[in-house]
Amino acid sequence: MLLTIDCGNTNTVFSIWNGTEFVATWRTSTETVRTADQYFVWLSSLMNLTGIYADISDVIISSTVPRVVFNLRVLCDRYFQCRPLVVGKPECLLPVAPRVDAGVRPGPDRLANAAGAYHRHGGDVVVVDFGTATNFDVVAQDGAYVGGVIAPGVNLSLEALHQGAAALPHVDISRPDKVIGTNTVACIQSGVFWGYAGLIEGLTARIRREYGRPMTVIGTGGLAPLFAQAENLFDKVEDDLTLHGLRVIHDYNKINGTQEQA
Repeated sequence: MLLTIDCGNTNTVFSIWNGTEFVATWRTSTETVRTADQYFVWLSSLMNLTGIYADISDVIISSTVPRVVFNLRVLCDRYFQCRPLVVGKPECLLPVAPRVDAGVRPGPDRLANAAGAYHRHGGDVVVVDFGTATNFDVVAQDGAYVGGVIAPGVNLSLEALHQGAAALPHVDISRPDKVIGTNTVACIQSGVFWGYAGLIEGLTARIRREYGRPMTVIGTGGLAPLFAQAENLFDKVEDDLTLHGLRVIHDYNKINGTQEQA
């Protein structure tokens, strides 16, 4: 079985692919000080519920936090007796190379999104990925990642508003019934929800005009289902797009190259 690990700035997702589907997915907070043994204690307690950890033969990692990769490598070597494939490293082959400015190394999550989006939709796609940042990933007709947009994440904006304005409370994001709020919490929720809905709508429209071709807009990440409640933002919401892209990249390397120590 394949273990896919998607490490973001806030959370790390572990998911197991059995060759047909993802059979288990678990999420933990991203901590740079967490050791390989601590990862295993946490992970094995969950894996033992399904009895599948002994069947893991391959691991692929996408990490936007470089400091965690070492301990994840040790986890794979020590407990799964395999060398992980790390997206973004020279040893990790991509189905289609990104086309960006010379010297630029796109984030591994963006490369995984591009691979997953192309595999499912055939290119000409905008992926809106809700994480610590809100990323817009543009995938060309041939599957290449060709650039995008980075905006502050929704929860990051809420936290900044709470910390920067003493009189404003911290609130949970939700879709308000009305745009015009009649209390402080409703006003904040309206500003964040409809403000980000407008940001997504405006940026995807500009991307489409600049790109010059019809494009499919895919929402992914934790808040994608919430913002799908706004009208006409996404053509589809796919919670597992990044993990699916990791699986696609792993399969491509299995067929086209020999995995080496990442």
